[in-house]
Amino acid sequence: MNIRRAQVMVSLRFPFLFSQPSNHPQPNTATTHGASRPVAIAVAAATSAVAGVATYQNRKHPFVQNALNFLFSNSNHTSSHFWGSLSLADNSSDTVLESKTGVSFPSVLGDSRKLLGIGLRKKSVLGLKNIDVYAFGVYADNGDVKKLLSEKYGKLSLSELKQNKEFNEDLMEADICMTVRLQIIYSKLSIRSVRSAFEESVGTRLQKFGGSDNKELLQRFTSQFRDEYKIPRGSVIDLSKEQGTFIKLVTSGVEVGSIESKLLCRSLLDLYIGEDPFDRKAKEDVEINLASLVQK
Repeated sequence: MNIRRAQVMVSLRFPFLFSQPSNHPQPNTATTHGASRPVAIAVAAATSAVAGVATYQNRKHPFVQNALNFLFSNSNHTSSHFWGSLSLADNSSDTVLESKTGVSFPSVLGDSRKLLGIGLRKKSVLGLKNIDVYAFGVYADNGDVKKLLSEKYGKLSLSELKQNKEFNEDLMEADICMTVRLQIIYSKLSIRSVRSAFEESVGTRLQKFGGSDNKELLQRFTSQFRDEYKIPRGSVIDLSKEQGTFIKLVTSGVEVGSIESKLLCRSLLDLYIGEDPFDRKAKEDVEINLASLVQK
């Protein structure tokens, strides 16, 4: 069976649900070695300076903008996890815990979107220390996966699926409803920093998949991150691919904008499960658990 692609309206619904923070366990940041104190002080100073950029824009001071770009540049994609691989067998409970940060994700969103993998978006602060910016969970609709992928891949073994480059491509291209849920960890993150980070990361993918003439599309997307939105620790942003070719942006349950673009859909998913993902371990878990769904 051929996988349905662009002609079958792929919908990206990006409900940006900036919800009230929940009380997550705080990671232990206490230091036990006196030698690490200068690094901690340097990191604190660096992060405070970067956070201040949200209220300070002066083109005559490129150092400040460079600090922001350095913090949120698309580097250091690999994160280490202490919880090991996520399997569908672990999803029998209502939530799944990312133990390093204490962030929990529902095992199912809506009626049928199952959690396939959890990862962390990390950034380096002036080369001194990595900070956890947000945790993310990748979900896919169980029925869509079986309907659109099982006939082609259901009889393949896990090792065969891992070597099959079309498997992941079909996941992103087929008309499968998906959600990437982001949960903010870094308490000093500003909406302007998020906007700047997506300008770079999504912009690179738009150029990769659609060429250079996509500045207007990128601007339409990033302009939805308005300065009035607050994203304290615990805030939730849902990036949801729905049936159809539009993106809805919702904050606090209110839709604030929509964008119709299959290219934008593909570019955003590529950040998390593409060739060069933010977290390779999370992508591996997605592939393993996706294979489990396909073979059931």
